Amino acid sequence: MNHADWIGFIGVFQILLAYTLNVSGRLEKNSLTFILLNLFGGILACLASVLMKYIPFIILEGVWSIVSLIALIKRKN
Repeated sequence: MNHADWIGFIGVFQILLAYTLNVSGRLEKNSLTFILLNLFGGILACLASVLMKYIPFIILEGVWSIVSLIALIKRKN
């Protein structure tokens, strides 16, 4: 596996971990941990997609990161 694969793996793992913990009732959707796992996971997955030049996932993970960032900003207010 190359660097892009490892970056993507870590990012996707964070997103899936957040989802699994939320569905199992261990993390609320408004918790800081949930939002940060999604934000940093999305950023890493987006970066890996940029390195692989795969436009559909750049868009998907870019939007995922923006939505998570908005949730973080709203949480602080």
